Amino acid sequence: MGETADMTDEMKEAMSLDLAPGKKRKSPKGMIRREAILAAAMQHFAKDGYQNASFAAIAAEVGLSLPGLLHYFPTKVDLLLAILEKRDIESASAVGEEYADWHKVLLGLVEIARANQKIPSVVQVFAVLNAESLTTDHPASAWFAARVSHLQKNLVSSFQKGVAAGELRQDIDPHSIAAELISMMDGLQMLWLRSPEEFDMVTVFSAYVDRLIEAIEAR
Repeated sequence: MGETADMTDEMKEAMSLDLAPGKKRKSPKGMIRREAILAAAMQHFAKDGYQNASFAAIAAEVGLSLPGLLHYFPTKVDLLLAILEKRDIESASAVGEEYADWHKVLLGLVEIARANQKIPSVVQVFAVLNAESLTTDHPASAWFAARVSHLQKNLVSSFQKGVAAGELRQDIDPHSIAAELISMMDGLQMLWLRSPEEFDMVTVFSAYVDRLIEAIEAR
């Protein structure tokens, strides 16, 4: 009887978190529980690795049954993507609201790389899923496509604002620079994941950003 009652509470909390656009009903209790799940999952992913992390252990840590956890996050991929989305939101402060200041954006990207270097397990899973999402019907395909599109648009907009303000050279190509930045971040991240003890992606990326600023800044 107690298990049935607990499940009812868990289901009510989960159902109150309808994340479909225009249908958000966020109960305080449900949101607190969801944040607790994400925090526990991050610790387990970092400690045990994504593949070895136990759904049951994460559920137990936040006081849920396994079915209760599955009402919030039906699969481990759903849980990981929620963590990554939360990290993206938290990283937004590093680049500034609406990517308004191109200089702050570039320095903020360095800080994001610095933060990523502290959580190799999570970053590794992100890189693997990112590559896998290129395959047909991958469950994370739409999420990654939307993410990179959003990032590209924000970077382009930031550089265009810099050009309009006379802070960046008039002849730069914001689209090419945005693509170059994303490629550099992804490429350096891959080198670092292969040899984390030998390769310091933050130092390399920071030096690249310094050179980029010097090359595009108006004189």
